[in-house]
Amino acid sequence: MIYWMYLILAGLFEVGVTFCLGKLKDISGIELVGWSLALLSGMAVSIFFVNKSMDGIPLGIAYPVWTGIGAAGAVIVGCIFFGESVTF
Repeated sequence: MIYWMYLILAGLFEVGVTFCLGKLKDISGIELVGWSLALLSGMAVSIFFVNKSMDGIPLGIAYPVWTGIGAAGAVIVGCIFFGESVTF
């Protein structure tokens, strides 16, 4: 059970990374440095937790679940925070 919690945490941090990416596209100066550090930190924590999850979940399951949480979360973040539309 703990490995699945690690995997969900990894996916949620990946969603945070997409939020940081969205913020980075329109800023400069010291704000750019702050969001860049948040992005790199989020990536590191996400990788850490996905690595921990693979102590009990096979890679073939952990990786697609992790990327799926990140992908679905990216769509939600884009719609809610950046006004993106959901279209094909």
